[in-house]
Amino acid sequence: MFGRLGAPEIILILVVIILLFGAKKLPDMARSLGKSARILKSEAKAMKDEGSNTAATPAGPPTPGEQPPAQRTIQAAPGDVTSARPVTEPTDTTKR
Repeated sequence: MFGRLGAPEIILILVVIILLFGAKKLPDMARSLGKSARILKSEAKAMKDEGSNTAATPAGPPTPGEQPPAQRTIQAAPGDVTSARPVTEPTDTTKR
């Protein structure tokens, strides 16, 4: 019953979506969806890179002369400097 969607049904669904949201809001919604997808992709890549870096070099206790890690900037999308924010890396604060 609901398994087959033909061209007339898809066109009807698109017309209903345009009527509900308006033609003005659809490009903004598509833009924000694309931006969210780029953010998710970049964060997933950063997590994968970070995971492979920590697996290659085991973390040991810091030496007294060791510098703390530099501050990184996470950007929402390539070239999008309006939503970039500096972050500090978490440090191990447990005392042994």
